Amino acid sequence: MSEGKRYITRGGFRRLEREYEQLWKVERPKIVEEVATAAAHGDRSENAEYKYGKRKLREIDRRIRYLSRLLDRLTIVEPEESQAGRVFFGARVTVEDEEGEEHRYRIVGPDETDSAKGDISIESPIARALLRKAVDDEVLVHTPRGQRELTILAIDYDL
Repeated sequence: MSEGKRYITRGGFRRLEREYEQLWKVERPKIVEEVATAAAHGDRSENAEYKYGKRKLREIDRRIRYLSRLLDRLTIVEPEESQAGRVFFGARVTVEDEEGEEHRYRIVGPDETDSAKGDISIESPIARALLRKAVDDEVLVHTPRGQRELTILAIDYDL
């Protein structure tokens, strides 16, 4: 994990916190109990339930450590009213491409991207091209599949 601050929306931060709490307070204790029960059955070298439980516990512990370090580094970015009319972190942007198709993106931190929901990383080519732009601006986006021209139709924030 690279060092330094990372930015996230309030909703993204809450989702990561909930995942951490779920793993620490629900999933991990359940697996620990399952491993203890499997260990009580005797020979651990041939006990598939024990081996599977230990592997699952390692995976959970690894994710808990990762989330703990990540949550300490994250900075929540709140949208400000002064941003209205321009694209900044946390903006929902509706654009139209050259074919006349509309797309809606939300610019978020790299730890909360979800392309199925249109949540794109601020580090993505589309987000970088949209930053600081206003409605009716046309932007040229350099993507791995070539250049795309987008026109900004709307910008809004979860204020």
